Amino acid sequence: MPDLHARMAPRVRELTAVVVARCAAEIPFYREQPRDILDGEVSRSVTAVLGLMLRTLREGDALDPGDLTELIAWSARRAEERVPLEAALTAYLISAEVWWRALAETAEHARLAEAGVDLLGCLRSAMPAVAIAHLQSQEDIRSEEGKVRRALVTALLSGQPYEELAEAARVTVAPAYEVLEIRFVAASPAARRTVRLVQSALDAHTGTPVLTALDHTGGVALLSGTPELPVLVTRVAEATGRSVIATTARAAGPGLVPEAAEEAGRVMAIVRRLGRSPGLYRFDDVLVEYQLARPGAGLARLAAKLDPLNDHPYLIDTLRAFVDRGHNRRRAAQDLHIHRNTLDYRLHRVTALTGLDLTVPAEARLLEAALTARDLA
Repeated sequence: MPDLHARMAPRVRELTAVVVARCAAEIPFYREQPRDILDGEVSRSVTAVLGLMLRTLREGDALDPGDLTELIAWSARRAEERVPLEAALTAYLISAEVWWRALAETAEHARLAEAGVDLLGCLRSAMPAVAIAHLQSQEDIRSEEGKVRRALVTALLSGQPYEELAEAARVTVAPAYEVLEIRFVAASPAARRTVRLVQSALDAHTGTPVLTALDHTGGVALLSGTPELPVLVTRVAEATGRSVIATTARAAGPGLVPEAAEEAGRVMAIVRRLGRSPGLYRFDDVLVEYQLARPGAGLARLAAKLDPLNDHPYLIDTLRAFVDRGHNRRRAAQDLHIHRNTLDYRLHRVTALTGLDLTVPAEARLLEAALTARDLA
């Protein structure tokens, strides 16, 4: 269709302006671009795409290897410029629509069907190449950015210089962080899926990409601002379908992240040694237990207060339920599936064997401490 090619060629510049204007009006990404970008790089790209469509009028619908190579290069550049794939594909479709309307105005009826078939053939060749090239380039970028972000997290956690890594990762280091350590109660072989789910839950909750160092067992997240941590931990558990123990400490500045991470790690060690239930813990939640866990003769001596119960493990279980329920007899009996009178009898036996009376506050505290010391010993 050389005659139609000759009539459409002078319209490429005019149609480019129409396409660019529609992209700026209809596609959020392009709506945010400055005028010089729209008039420059975007207009050149649209002109090139319309040029391919123009060639179909003279050479048919096939794109040769050189055309495809050029399309792939364009798509890779768009991905590197952080153009979303949906924005790039929508721009191609707007170009095709504008081009088709112009064809309908210009071509004789007998030529229009053939021109339409050639246009669709051009899109059939171009669109898969554009999508695949764009996605591959995005994956390469994400992989490289992921390495840099992980290096940045490592630098922050170890107290090493982080400024250059933050710039390379395009991350603004926050003035303060909540250092959150996450551990799953049970292991899972689906490591990659677990990491993705945790990262997605963290990002969705905070509304911004979170700096993390994660694997299938858990890991560390650096959270800026004041996130609702109990809610966040619940969301991570729901997203992964796994029980989560989390500990946290506040870093008042980037240089204090290592100290906060160490504190969160110490709390995690105590919580796991004690077999605490899933949930969120801070240092204040385990202050007594942490101090009891310090090395020394006092820990063994304290744990020995319960030695008279060694031959009666059910009494230790009863004492633990009573302590865990804050000395609430009714709830402790429910947990043990025993009658309230049975609970009272067992607690009297604890007192008789240990010589420590749970009705005396000082002796009750000593029994609680002895129970913790036994768990830590």
